Amino acid sequence: MRRLTIALALLLAGVAGAGISQGQDGAPLLPGGASSLQETYGDWRVACVVRETERLCSLSQQHSQQNGQRVLSIEIVPSAENAANGTLVLPFGLLLSAGVTLTVDDQPIGSALPFSTCLPAGCLVPLALDSQTIERANAGSRLTIGATASSTGAPLSFTLSLEGFAAALIRTRELLQ
Repeated sequence: MRRLTIALALLLAGVAGAGISQGQDGAPLLPGGASSLQETYGDWRVACVVRETERLCSLSQQHSQQNGQRVLSIEIVPSAENAANGTLVLPFGLLLSAGVTLTVDDQPIGSALPFSTCLPAGCLVPLALDSQTIERANAGSRLTIGATASSTGAPLSFTLSLEGFAAALIRTRELLQ
């Protein structure tokens, strides 16, 4: 009986300590004591790193040409209860004054979003995703980004899969707690 009690006490101590752990310097650690991790959920990647005293986690997706050159990337960081902020990185050659539009399964989301700047990696569009947008993305199958070619004025679209988006967002929120 004493062995059973000791075994149960050790098991419960292990379960109780399974929450957020901290290193000796007080920095929060990730599961298994890791200082970084990457996980894949469908077409989305969750990445976390521990920097000094905080965890930095996001979910992302990127598309590249066959030669490896990135065409598009999106990175999202959960913010409030059911909202998130993020950044789209789009290629050069787009009409910046037109901004971009977002649709989930052919249903428009809000109005055109402005570009903030262009860097060597591409042109940036900041994202503020409210709860309604998150719910639509969770239930959707594809996110389409509409833009305009600067040289011809022709409409362009970039499509991202939403497969795994909901699970990746949930996991990212868990890791940030």
